[in-house]
Amino acid sequence: MTATPPGPVIRARDLLASEWTKLSATRSNAWTLAAAALATLAVTAIAAHAIGAARVPPPATGPVNSLTASFLGYAEYAVLPVSILGALAFTSEYSTGLIRTTFTSVPHRRAVLAAKAAVTGAAALAAGEALAFVTFLLTQALMAGGHRGVSLADPGALRGVLAAGLLLAVVALTGLGLGAIIRHTAGAIAATVGVIYLITALCLVLPGPWNTRIGRFTLPFAAFQIVTGHPQASLLPPGESLLVVLAWPAVILLIAAVFITRRDP
Repeated sequence: MTATPPGPVIRARDLLASEWTKLSATRSNAWTLAAAALATLAVTAIAAHAIGAARVPPPATGPVNSLTASFLGYAEYAVLPVSILGALAFTSEYSTGLIRTTFTSVPHRRAVLAAKAAVTGAAALAAGEALAFVTFLLTQALMAGGHRGVSLADPGALRGVLAAGLLLAVVALTGLGLGAIIRHTAGAIAATVGVIYLITALCLVLPGPWNTRIGRFTLPFAAFQIVTGHPQASLLPPGESLLVVLAWPAVILLIAAVFITRRDP
């Protein structure tokens, strides 16, 4: 009697379980995320305490700054480590040779890419949303004494918190896609830093109005628009900025899907 091969649902479930095992079994991932979260919370608490204690009249310390202050530690202490972990999801397998075993077990390479993206993105999204809500609540608690805090019921607050959590999934998938394209850890990390920070830095040195005309299509500028409670008129509206934020990992993953099937492991 010939055994019936597993159906697509079972294969997909097994592939997702395999990728989750790889991600969760690496202890350094958990320690890196924990350290990044603690650093983010510490920087956020210091900034919130300073803003809350400052004797600056509104609107400089009004609801806009109160919301934005919740995520001051994100740019350096959360975004960068998570994006690097995303890149390592692929490059670590290339460096150890495990990728050959993976592709032998699952010949459909795009399925492997999709599974890694689903698992990495979901884990980063869950961690990002948890960190976003904690940093928001911590910031507002520290600023409440000076009557400068905001609540989730205030206009734009909930959107900003949810968007901040989403950003960690976006940068993780960006790093993962670049890791699949470049395949080398150092190169993938450098490319990830370039996409997230360097392009924006180059835009900032451009003369106006080109600095904002081009910069609004970068990840940091677009991310600011969907996180802040007071979007800048010179940049894209929050809805269009959200599309820009989502387009970066989507395009990079599409390119990775092409490259991954045209090269040997």
